[in-house]
Amino acid sequence: MSLNPRITDWTGRVVWLVGASTGIGRATASLLHSRGARVIVSARTATALEGFVRAHPGSEAVALDVTDRQSLAQAATQVVARHGRIDLVVYSAGVFKPMRATAFDLDEALRQLNINYVGALNLLAAVLPQLLHQAGAGQPAHLSLVSSVTGYRGLPTALGYGPTKAALINLAETLYLDLNPKGVGVSLVNPGYVDTPATAQNDYQMPALIGADEAAKQMVGGWERGEFEIHFPKRFTRALKLASLIGDRMYFAGVHRLTGL
Repeated sequence: MSLNPRITDWTGRVVWLVGASTGIGRATASLLHSRGARVIVSARTATALEGFVRAHPGSEAVALDVTDRQSLAQAATQVVARHGRIDLVVYSAGVFKPMRATAFDLDEALRQLNINYVGALNLLAAVLPQLLHQAGAGQPAHLSLVSSVTGYRGLPTALGYGPTKAALINLAETLYLDLNPKGVGVSLVNPGYVDTPATAQNDYQMPALIGADEAAKQMVGGWERGEFEIHFPKRFTRALKLASLIGDRMYFAGVHRLTGL
């Protein structure tokens, strides 16, 4: 049984992707554009957004800063003014820089917190009234948060990143409990290793690494099936889900053994 309404036809759907200048966000925007959606892409880098629009005629760009609540609020107002609604809004903004406790950087940890998590809160403040209004009128309304399997349990080098993704997982689950009875769809995306500029910083072999285009296909497929948690690639994410259930002693020993860290 689907936990969300299935999106079976993307033609004419108004989809706003926040964090779409590179990586998974950009690849997903491109795929949805090819399926006939009315795609709006947002990020801080205006030149990257302009490049996307040139390559995808009919798409739109709205530059913004997710750490600036006023910037996000103005962008949401602009999108609704142009289209009258937002059928699907996706928060895929995120930054990653490897960090360990032996070289803790408070400024960097706060930067990742503000972009990866607080930015999502800023988006909620900007779009929840509109999504609730649409659902109350019987119109489609869906919110999707892109987190990561690093949010399942603690992992080496993810001291700044992992906790922000764990927070997003909890946030999505709580949002679902509140918004599903109101008719607003809520989904959570937990990718494994995806070949993006962020993961290129890792100096170790990443298991089950996939491309951004494949990640986009998995995400769109999850929305089409009405899933709540969309996680991939399954051969990797299922193993991590199992690992999250084992005892702490076994988990910590296993991580040290597998990573050498």
